[in-house]
Amino acid sequence: MKQFFQKIAEFFREVQSELKKVTYPSWPETLGSTAVVIIFVLIVGVFLTLVDLVLVRAISLVIE
Repeated sequence: MKQFFQKIAEFFREVQSELKKVTYPSWPETLGSTAVVIIFVLIVGVFLTLVDLVLVRAISLVIE
């Protein structure tokens, strides 16, 4: 049981050590990345909407 708690303590020491190595993005980098994601999502949304409309029209022509 003692070994179990020692391994847990060692794990948290290693986590703390790794977290010291982390570099976080600056505010402008975060805003830029967010803008890229939003624009990409909008483009994909418009594309999927257009594909859906085309497929609905095509299927309705086949059914009629």
